[in-house]
Amino acid sequence: MAKKLDSYKSYGQKLIGLLVRLMFSGERVSLTELARLENCSKQTIIRLLNDIRMSYGMDIEETFQGNRKYYRVKRPTSGLPVMALSETEIRTLQMCRDFTEYLIGKPLYEEATRALLKSRALLPEKDNIFKCHFASFRPGTIDYKPQHQVIHTLIEAMEKQKVCKLTYQGLDAPKPKTFHIKPLKLFSYHDAIYLHAQKAKEPGKAYRSPKFDPLLAVHRMQAAELTDIAFEPPANFDFEKVFNSNFGVMKDDVFTAEVEFTGWSARFVTERTWSADQKIKSKDDDRIILTFTASSEPELISWLLSFGDEARLIKPAWLVKEMKLKIIKLAKCYGLFM
Repeated sequence: MAKKLDSYKSYGQKLIGLLVRLMFSGERVSLTELARLENCSKQTIIRLLNDIRMSYGMDIEETFQGNRKYYRVKRPTSGLPVMALSETEIRTLQMCRDFTEYLIGKPLYEEATRALLKSRALLPEKDNIFKCHFASFRPGTIDYKPQHQVIHTLIEAMEKQKVCKLTYQGLDAPKPKTFHIKPLKLFSYHDAIYLHAQKAKEPGKAYRSPKFDPLLAVHRMQAAELTDIAFEPPANFDFEKVFNSNFGVMKDDVFTAEVEFTGWSARFVTERTWSADQKIKSKDDDRIILTFTASSEPELISWLLSFGDEARLIKPAWLVKEMKLKIIKLAKCYGLFM
């Protein structure tokens, strides 16, 4: 009986969560994204939506973009109750704000603080509601204050599906370049913010399709200007599938790697997920074999070198060869093999 109750409760929580998400956002959300957000299958989402229609009499709009289905509940223009965040919700948002202070920069941090203070005003008076329980560790992080307006412009461009004119200083480029992009997703990775985008046609120039979509570091953006040129996001764009399926933020050809970890590195590695299809095999109490997929040779080599002699690349053979050459060059930097 307890097992059935827990199962029912889980389904009920998903139903209420889905109802709240659609009812209060008023936005179109794809079936794929809803399944990811609710951590269930697409079939379960469809069943939940049908139950919401039958139980609450709610009109849920279905639309298609390409072969992807979207759902939306139209919000009434009036009559919605004013609802304050609960104390638990405010504390959770405060934690998220404080944990990401180093990443989003002071201007965005202050905007988040103002939003929390507005909701706090609707709660019963409590002296400790904003007591500081959370913090972030900032050494080595990037100051995003100069990119405050750039970030807001990119967000507006994504919401309105407008092409952006971007001025960008590449890491090895002698001077900034200006080009047009279709911004798709802002995301964080290793204490930095990146933009995944598509290249847009330059006005008056022939379009050349690049081999890879642009992956742009936000802190290298000097200016972003919203244009009047509209664009359609790719019909089958799935950020999770593109970026979170395998190791490496740079997306080249995917390959399978096999690495032996020992000592503390073995314990560290088993605590985390490195690719969606990873396999961990224990050899003994102090040694594991990690098999996973990666898409970036330079990132994988750098990551493995950070473990010193407690990580040994086994496969693929061509990358083992590259690793040996990298170690020889590194040894020469310290006067070895002279």
